[in-house]
Amino acid sequence: MKDSSEGYTTEDGRKIGGVVMEMKNITLRFGGVVAIKDISFDIREGEIRAIIGPNGAGKSSMLNVISGFYVPQEGEVWFHGAPRPKMRPFQVAQQGIARTFQNIALFEGMSVLDNVMTGRLTHMKTGLFAQALWKGKAEKEETANREVAERIIDFLEIQAIRKTPVGRLPYGLKKRVELARALAAEPKLLLLDEPMAGMNVEEKEDMSRFILDVNDEFGTTIALIEHDMGVVMDLSDRVVVMDYGRKIGDGTPQEVRNNQAVIDAYLGVSHD
Repeated sequence: MKDSSEGYTTEDGRKIGGVVMEMKNITLRFGGVVAIKDISFDIREGEIRAIIGPNGAGKSSMLNVISGFYVPQEGEVWFHGAPRPKMRPFQVAQQGIARTFQNIALFEGMSVLDNVMTGRLTHMKTGLFAQALWKGKAEKEETANREVAERIIDFLEIQAIRKTPVGRLPYGLKKRVELARALAAEPKLLLLDEPMAGMNVEEKEDMSRFILDVNDEFGTTIALIEHDMGVVMDLSDRVVVMDYGRKIGDGTPQEVRNNQAVIDAYLGVSHD
């Protein structure tokens, strides 16, 4: 991997761009508990960036900082070369950042299509009254947004269930619908919180393929948390490793795999 401030080239020849987001000396506390301690790393345009670590390492807290749900007590989040001011999550979404959740957060009584359409909310500009009348500009906007949602449904191969209430779906398909909703927002940066959790081998293979396709065909930058090390090593361009709120490793999958601090953290080895 040839690294520079402008980006790097992966081993398979893919071109990765410059820094999209940078976490600078992030510290996050909940009362007297330090969830994240002085962590810095960046996410570059077009890459798949994994955040890994044992349970309780602070990974989901870090994803919540990136998505604007948590505001760190120390440090700064830089986005496209400038410090990001304190924002609410919907404002972060308007900047082009979408996410999925560790625990599925879908509208169970709504159809797959309607759930995916909720991902278009940041692209809807007409007012509530105009949408209720569904005429003129509102009708055109609705039609355009529905076309985007339908393309995502086709892309993720869930056409057959597009009208099915989400509550009737098996777990693996729900995870795919949640990915579809995030993609409907047309994010520049996609955050995936344990996208393979609870899946069987076949479902993991399908989700891995879709993540790679999203990155390749849409050019979407992806940051993901995942416990399956086989998946992480196969998908990721770079990996940052956390343990007890601290960063203990950062590099390519091979570099991280050979990092003694990472090995010790996962094997539970302690040193005096």
